[in-house]
Amino acid sequence: MSLPTITRPPIASATGESHPHGMHVLTRHAFVVSGWVALVNAESVTIGVVVISALWHIPGARTLINPLKLFTIGWHELCHMAAAIFTGGRITSISIDPNTGGCTRVEGGHPPTILAAGYFGSTLIGAGLVVASWDTLAAKIASFPVAIGLAVPLILVRDVFTIILIVIYEALLIGFWFINHADALRYYCLFLGIMSIFFVVWDFTDDRFFKKLNDSDATQFSLLYPKVPPHYWATGWLIFKSDGSAFKQRTPGKYLFLDIYSGSDRILDEMAEEAAIFLPTR
Repeated sequence: MSLPTITRPPIASATGESHPHGMHVLTRHAFVVSGWVALVNAESVTIGVVVISALWHIPGARTLINPLKLFTIGWHELCHMAAAIFTGGRITSISIDPNTGGCTRVEGGHPPTILAAGYFGSTLIGAGLVVASWDTLAAKIASFPVAIGLAVPLILVRDVFTIILIVIYEALLIGFWFINHADALRYYCLFLGIMSIFFVVWDFTDDRFFKKLNDSDATQFSLLYPKVPPHYWATGWLIFKSDGSAFKQRTPGKYLFLDIYSGSDRILDEMAEEAAIFLPTR
């Protein structure tokens, strides 16, 4: 009596039903893809942090990114203002400067909430811009609030060179709509998003090493809670922001960083078709 021949189970049956072993293969492949997505995302964020750190602190270069600094600092101070109003405080003055930083003076309100709102709000807007950078259509939509955010500081800015730079950055934002069917907008959003998420780095280093006029929020927290030094507060907020960035790496999206930044023609074509629905530039 001969024993029956044992063959390897097929991934899919003849009827088209998936086989459990096939699911195992797909699951294993998904883990590999997820790991690569996280790697690509981490590399993008790391490169962005290094580049922005250099541009933020190198003399000459730091002046060229003044409009982006004003956008980042302005949103940060706006979050302080909102928290002050919601907690019953009264805003006495506000200043936004790309070199000395921002300063919002408040009477009353709940100081811990007002202080925390700055870094938390920066993380929130930064996360939104990074997510928008995953998709061309989302980047096109995000470009409108970005354009407004770049223009609002003109109310307070009096430096002619900075005003010219703001006009140039607005022109770049418009021009990016016509580069590869607005695909370039994703990188604009990504750069600005990373700058906002890790604002605590630039804020604290300016305060600690470059002795800027206005204190960082980390220093203000140490004044509010004297037993905790400023660098502890800065480290804590940096961990919070880094955890937020890691969460975005794990968050499933429609394309994820792997699909968008791998150069897949299929994915880029799909995004271009979807983006063409909203104000096409073809």
